[in-house]
Amino acid sequence: METVYKTDTGKVRQHNEDNGGIFLNSAGDRLAIVADGMGGHRAGDIASEMTVQHFKEAFEKLEQIASAEAAETWLAETIRIVNRRLFEHAAGHPECEGMGTTLVAAVCTDRFVTIANIGDSRCYIFNDNGFHQLTEDHSLVNELVKTGQISKEDAENHPHKNVILKALGTEASISPDLQTIIFEEENYLLLCSDGLSNKVQAEKMKEVLEQDFPLERKADMLVELANHNGGEDNITIVLISFVNGKGGCQSC
Repeated sequence: METVYKTDTGKVRQHNEDNGGIFLNSAGDRLAIVADGMGGHRAGDIASEMTVQHFKEAFEKLEQIASAEAAETWLAETIRIVNRRLFEHAAGHPECEGMGTTLVAAVCTDRFVTIANIGDSRCYIFNDNGFHQLTEDHSLVNELVKTGQISKEDAENHPHKNVILKALGTEASISPDLQTIIFEEENYLLLCSDGLSNKVQAEKMKEVLEQDFPLERKADMLVELANHNGGEDNITIVLISFVNGKGGCQSC
C-alpha cells in the first residue's frame, strides 16, 4: 500500500480543528484516521487531538489483526473508550462544554479494510465499479434526503448542511457504523473531513484520482481544489492506494 496524509487550515479559519494520521502496528497493518473537531474556545482542537492520539497509541500496541471481526471489535471498543474520555473531559472542563469530533477510521491489512465512522467525515472508494461513498453521513440533511423531504441537489446548499446528529464525545455512549471491504490492487480509498467533501464534487475527486500523478500530488490537488472553491473550512484527507499484491506502506 501507498498512503498520504494531508491537512490544511483552509483560506478562512484562523486555526485547524482537524486532526488525523496514518499509523503502523508491529504486523505491518495500517490505521488511517480523520477527525474533525467541534466546540467553543478551541475545544474542537482538543477533541480531535485526544481522539487521534489515543487511537495511535492503542493501534501501535496491537501485534496483529487476525480477522475482520477482530478489526471491527477493536474499532468499536476503542471508540467506546475515546468517547468516554472526551465526554468526561468536557464535563470536567467548562470551557470544553459541548466539544466533540467526527471520526472516520480505516484499519488496513493486506486482506481487507475495516471502516468505522461517526458524523460527516467520509470514506470513498475508487475501483472497477467507479467512485463511491462508502460511509453514510450522520447529519440532518442526510436524514432529510433519506426520508424524502429534500433531494440530494437540495442538500448541497441546505442552510442546515453542517448540523451533525452524531459526534464522538457529545453523549455518554455512542455506536459507530462499521463495515469491512476487500481492498484490491489499483483500488483507492479516500478519507476526508467535510472541508473537502463540501467543496469538491465526487466527480472532480474521481478525475483527480484518475490522473497519472504520484499519490502525493493527487492529495495536493484535492486540497488545492477545496481552497480554490472557497476553502471556508479546514481540509483533511488520507489517500490510500493498493499498488501491489503485498501489504505494507511505501510512504506515510
